[in-house]
Amino acid sequence: MILSPSMKIFLPQMSPVVGWWLGGGLAFRIIVAGLLPIGFDEAYYYLYSRHLAWSYFDHPIMVALTTGLGWWPTGIITPLTIRLGALGLHTLSLLLLYLVARHLFNEKTGVLTIAIASIAPILWIAFGVLTSPDNGLIFFWTLTLLIAAWEFIPYQMSNSTALRPSAYKPSYRIALIGLTLGLTCLSKYHGFVLGAGLVGFCLASDRARKALRSPWIALSLLIFLLTLTPLWLWNSQNEWFSFRFHLFMRFEGDGDPNPYRVLDAFGTWLLGILYLSPTIGFPLWWSTGRSLVQSLHDRFTHPLSEGEKAARDRTALILWTSLPLALGFTLLGGKQAIYPAWPAPGFWGLTLLLAHSAVNWRSRTLRRWLGGTAAFLGTLVLIALLHLSLGVLQKPGHFSPLGGLVPVEQDGSTTLLDVLQMRSRFSQTPKLTQALENADFVFTDEFYLSGYVDMALYPLASKSITCFSQDPRGFAFWHDPQRWLGQDALYITLDSLHRDRNALTAEFQPYFQTLELVEELQLTRGGAITETVLIYRALNMQQAYSYPYP
Repeated sequence: MILSPSMKIFLPQMSPVVGWWLGGGLAFRIIVAGLLPIGFDEAYYYLYSRHLAWSYFDHPIMVALTTGLGWWPTGIITPLTIRLGALGLHTLSLLLLYLVARHLFNEKTGVLTIAIASIAPILWIAFGVLTSPDNGLIFFWTLTLLIAAWEFIPYQMSNSTALRPSAYKPSYRIALIGLTLGLTCLSKYHGFVLGAGLVGFCLASDRARKALRSPWIALSLLIFLLTLTPLWLWNSQNEWFSFRFHLFMRFEGDGDPNPYRVLDAFGTWLLGILYLSPTIGFPLWWSTGRSLVQSLHDRFTHPLSEGEKAARDRTALILWTSLPLALGFTLLGGKQAIYPAWPAPGFWGLTLLLAHSAVNWRSRTLRRWLGGTAAFLGTLVLIALLHLSLGVLQKPGHFSPLGGLVPVEQDGSTTLLDVLQMRSRFSQTPKLTQALENADFVFTDEFYLSGYVDMALYPLASKSITCFSQDPRGFAFWHDPQRWLGQDALYITLDSLHRDRNALTAEFQPYFQTLELVEELQLTRGGAITETVLIYRALNMQQAYSYPYP
């Protein structure tokens, strides 16, 4: 049977090496996902899957679906089950990235691309281990990029830039881009930057510009807007809080505006390289800069043939869809601190240019580069996992060789709570199980802590869990504070969050008739106490807690 070029893309004859990278990477990430304690953001995103809605205060709906994908079928809540969506989607995302690289360049570039993306820590951790909005974002981002590559870059370009491609004619794929781009935006608001990048690419390309004048673009825009219906619906009912939060509230300071600091932006750039690994980060920026300079040179120095224009467009497509995020958030670092995952989708796309550059390196150099980087990073990951789960570096600790290195009270990794241990300690304390049975609801004073507590108490009891805080995030929308009036609660907090226990009780005492300590649960790692969980009985709520919004 003879396959058409499009069928060959859908049914690719992949190199066996691709399967090894995908399967080996998945197995490695499963181990990491099972041993790594749940992070603050993950605990909060888990709550999304417990409070299903059309959208949420700080993110669209997709993260609720990808997080619930693992634990909904079984009802089992562990670090691994809430990360199953991340593990599966990332494997598919790597496969899509390989297809993009193979279409734009060649088979070897495709293999190198998934190798680089599988090794760079920020890419496989943020996208492929931790449950987060980035799981859906990077899957639909890469799918959108693949469809755009099929649409705008001739298939023959993967074989030779000398071939004269047929004249570009807009097709139905433009409408598909509207759908996948909408799903990207329903994963994370970064998707809007991807959409702007695609429009910029079309405007800058002699060949692709006609797509913006075709009937397909109108259909694509309609599909895009319809796909975002959950986002519009929730925000229209909640004073457009998602957009207000991301565009204004998160950047509001409590003093004079900070001046822009070039050194801070430079530090952000260096941190990005560190998160990628220096052996990947520096070459990635070098290949990106070289590709950008070459693309500008080709545009302004001499007339190009149709084949040369198509070859230039494949580089431009990557730059337009990747560089705005990678460079934009790096520059934003001169104004304020940014999260490591913010520029990461840009790095993800730029791996295509690095792989295309590296394909011409000698085989021995490639083996040493990828193998050495993987071995070094794998060793660091192993040490980190052993420390996070057993405390091999803490002092004191049963599993610490030579007595440990970091005093447990100074070890920031202890802030990641072991929900399985908390659940076990709670279930083995009759006084607490009785108090939980008698309580009408449970509350904490930190939004992420409510996620940890919900995980720990499930399935011990089916109680509503909320958060009384001036930074409540989604809790301000999930529960009406008036509903708790006259009811009894358990107040659960951490000793490390409060220097003065008298101040701790003074904050919430006015809301209840009585507030008294029931029990203290000590969490340990390697035999050392790492955290103390405080549980208070709060009886007869007298007045509703007032949130700062909506």
